[in-house]
Amino acid sequence: MGGHKEQDVARQGFDVADAVPLLLDPHGLVSSWTAGAERLLGYRAAEAVGRKFAELLPPEDAERVPDLIERCRSDGDWAGLMTARHRDGRPVAVMVRITPTVEPRGRSSLLVLLSELAGAAGWDMSRAVLEQMVTGTSIGIAIVNTELRFVWSNAALEQFGGGPAEQRLGLRVADVQPGMNAEAIEAQMRHVLDTGEQVVGYELVGRARSAPLRETAHMLSFTRLDDARGRPMGVYYTVVDVTERHRARQRLALLDRAGEHIGRTLDILRTAQELADVTVPELADFVIVDLLETVLRGAELPPGPLTGSGRVPLLRAGHRSVYEDLPRTVVETGAVVSYPAGSPPVRCLTTGRSWRQEQLDPLAPEWAATPGGRESTFLELGLQSAMVVPVRARGVTLGVTTFFRRRWQNPFDEDDLHLAEDLVSRAAVCVDNARRYTRERDAALVLQRSLLPRRLPEQDAVEVSACYRPADELTGLGGDWYDLIPLSGARVALVVGEAPGHGIGAAAAMGRLRTAVRTLAAIDLPPEEVLAHLDDLASRLAQDEGDGESGDFPGRSVGSGCLYVVYDPVDGQCTMAAAGHPAPAVVAPDGTVTFVDLPQGPALGVGGPPFEAVQLSLAEGSTLALHTDGLLTGGRPSSDGTGRERLRQALRGAATALEPSCRAVVDMLVPARPYDDVALLMARTRRLDPGRIAVWDLPADPAVVAEARRTSTRQLARWGLDDLVFTTELVVSELVTNAIRHAGGPVRLRLIRERALVCEVFDGGATAPHLRHPRAMDEGGRGLLLVSQLAQRWGTRFVPDGKIIWAEQSLTTPPE
Repeated sequence: MGGHKEQDVARQGFDVADAVPLLLDPHGLVSSWTAGAERLLGYRAAEAVGRKFAELLPPEDAERVPDLIERCRSDGDWAGLMTARHRDGRPVAVMVRITPTVEPRGRSSLLVLLSELAGAAGWDMSRAVLEQMVTGTSIGIAIVNTELRFVWSNAALEQFGGGPAEQRLGLRVADVQPGMNAEAIEAQMRHVLDTGEQVVGYELVGRARSAPLRETAHMLSFTRLDDARGRPMGVYYTVVDVTERHRARQRLALLDRAGEHIGRTLDILRTAQELADVTVPELADFVIVDLLETVLRGAELPPGPLTGSGRVPLLRAGHRSVYEDLPRTVVETGAVVSYPAGSPPVRCLTTGRSWRQEQLDPLAPEWAATPGGRESTFLELGLQSAMVVPVRARGVTLGVTTFFRRRWQNPFDEDDLHLAEDLVSRAAVCVDNARRYTRERDAALVLQRSLLPRRLPEQDAVEVSACYRPADELTGLGGDWYDLIPLSGARVALVVGEAPGHGIGAAAAMGRLRTAVRTLAAIDLPPEEVLAHLDDLASRLAQDEGDGESGDFPGRSVGSGCLYVVYDPVDGQCTMAAAGHPAPAVVAPDGTVTFVDLPQGPALGVGGPPFEAVQLSLAEGSTLALHTDGLLTGGRPSSDGTGRERLRQALRGAATALEPSCRAVVDMLVPARPYDDVALLMARTRRLDPGRIAVWDLPADPAVVAEARRTSTRQLARWGLDDLVFTTELVVSELVTNAIRHAGGPVRLRLIRERALVCEVFDGGATAPHLRHPRAMDEGGRGLLLVSQLAQRWGTRFVPDGKIIWAEQSLTTPPE
């Protein structure tokens, strides 16, 4: 052994109670041998006495014996570690102490004390060494007896509270640490005493007497102590302070929870409330989130911190409190609060930097002020510590988040501020995303609502109701649309369509399609021809936009769907055609629901077979339900194939009145925030009273024109429309004359009294008349020009066996 190690061991003292004594004479010969020495080394007294002590040691230790004997004679005691040799040849690790002695007769000798070590490799420890280890460690160590009362503890345990070791003796954990969960600790001790199983790494969180205002965490381990017979003597346990590790784990867990719960929607107020919900009570007792009013409107903000002086108004976007008495200071979400210039929230807004105060001025009034609200001091509210963190994202300040703790809580420290900044920065990105989305969504909503009909035109062909439900905030607005277009002859066109995609692009594409449909409807084309023209339009637009492959132009029409239906209230005939769109449902007057067997044409612009139309006769009081595919899928991205059956059940259970029925069907099938937008147009058919229709077949003879005038005059008299006799005579005369002159075959005159007086003349010709502007000296060519001046509107539509020229006169506006 080295000299330093020997000196260190000598200073440790020697466990005399466990030592085996023997005597050496001045020459190092064994002069006295004991029974303990025999048990330790195996030699009998006759074998050991008279032998050199060095012969009982291995060579490396035997060489040291003469020097050690000489050192003891001059310097006194020596103590250290050696290895003795047992009689059977095995080594025995021993602690050796050599002390000079004087016998009663004056003879000098050496007392050698041998203490066997535990036999472990390396540093085998005596009780003295072990005591030094347990008293010098920073780990709290204690021993309790079978009654769970302290019988020993080291000095390090005092740092966890409970007083000095001598004051603990005979007491239990609850006596020395009333703030700790003593029942849980003693339950672990009893478990160890009963089972002998060691408990390692038991974590206890609470408030110790040493830190009553601060939550602490300790790691405890318990081991049972047994006597020589294996009977339990008590429990040995250790305590380690793991508060910092516990707080770090809490911070990571809070950040993970924030990532899961903040920003789940693109709603600004909901995101702000999620920030407050996540941080209470783990970080603060009371949290409020205030945002600039422009943020909630989705408006653009100037980059950098805000500037200005005076009171700053903010909108309360979210708040959360642990205590029932704190909400008396909280205004409702969306209400305006103002902060005085120089207050910490305003400073954070203007500087863009966080602020923290461990101890608030108890007599200072709270910062936020509401109109007519009573000011309360921080003392009245019981608020002690505060942090204010600006809500900043992408270099823009959006508002502030304020954190409070009450008096009996530990004040906010620097770690708390860093954690709050991490949480607020995450929420700020979500709030800014929601703000940007709000701006885009509002713009798309304005565009879409400006393109959708604000109210459907009044007419007598159908009773109509419509419902549109936009997609949720995560997918954005879609391109669904609907329309009702009055046609000539008291007919109406019912249209439902869907442009692909979401957002402003889809709304723009929808607007273009709706405008094109209205233009084609004015030409009075059959449904299949309307879709054919729309198909050509979508293809040409795709070519102009580079086939839409780059995606640079957002308003693509390729792939759009459209259903075009024409209903005639005179005879109840309904003609329809579809382009990549679901067929409508028909609710009969008795409540039976069927779906029209409608050939499905290709979507617009993708190419395919020509469009086909079907014609059916609808009984008066039948209801047509035109809808987009979102109604069948429940607003979800995919369908389970039961959409038609669900729609059938919804239409059966709908109310009789059309307006509540339309909304009830949508509410039944589609959530409040669907994945895809939904449009439903319901039209209940009517039939015109036969008394409001007059028809005459006329021969192709110019002489019949005068009779046509007289006949129409008598009909107007029966309808009480004497004010329109003069203009009607002129219109009938010109239209009948034009038909007889330019077309062959019979002529049919029909008058319809609806919201307007409709005059129709049918002939078998295939050419459309043209409006001309004759010169002053021309003898003819003024017929259609005169009709266009007298009628509110006029036009031509083709039928399978000819054409119809028609003109309408208003029944509400007197003729000029």
